[in-house]
Amino acid sequence: MNDEMLDAAEKLIGHQFEDRPLLRRALTHASLTDDRLDSNERLEFLGDAVLGMVVCEYLHDRFPELLEGEMTKVKSMVVSRRVCAELADEMGLGGALMLGKGMASRQTLPTSVAAAVYESVVGAVYVDSGLEAARDLILRGLEERIRQAVASGHHSNFKSVLQQIAQQVFNMTPTYALLDEQGPDHAKCFEIAVTIGARRFEPCWGPNKKQAEQEAALRALEELGYASRHDSGEVHVDLSAVSER
Repeated sequence: MNDEMLDAAEKLIGHQFEDRPLLRRALTHASLTDDRLDSNERLEFLGDAVLGMVVCEYLHDRFPELLEGEMTKVKSMVVSRRVCAELADEMGLGGALMLGKGMASRQTLPTSVAAAVYESVVGAVYVDSGLEAARDLILRGLEERIRQAVASGHHSNFKSVLQQIAQQVFNMTPTYALLDEQGPDHAKCFEIAVTIGARRFEPCWGPNKKQAEQEAALRALEELGYASRHDSGEVHVDLSAVSER
């Protein structure tokens, strides 16, 4: 891999390497080497760990309403082999990967190989310039996927979706107010309204405070245009416009 090829690879990745031999190793498949220590496998191992950590940190910091199990589900969706292979394809890393003769003759890269080169590049960026550079690379490709994964799994946690939108679009945090409660102690219903800044949304009733808050958050999402309820009762949440506002 000559300097011209390395220049082209850096443009694909969006990162200029201080240690260019490191980039060369990140783009060297084991099929091309006599010693697997000269391939990108060790960087793939490191990149996988960095990728998982960055996604977990992002979920923890941006979605404070998510429970551990919910964060685990989202993480498994967005750091899968399939998604990593998609990212490699979007970046054009397949064309930059150096392969042995047997592998180079293939029409398309196997998913595992494409995913591995993405992870090895993440690992190389981390070694070359640290966590912040690696985070920038990862979130450039994954941030929207994470938001969509959270939305698709949030049919019972609309509070977290609303909090994300309120913070990103309005730079505010939603507040929930108990307006009324009715019924005997063993079967009370609660009326709750959510407010963002000076705007109060239509209140909702629920059999407990938690469910009433979720219904109020969903009503706010509907009024803001980020959620729609179909006749079947299915709820569709669309976060695609959040980053555009």
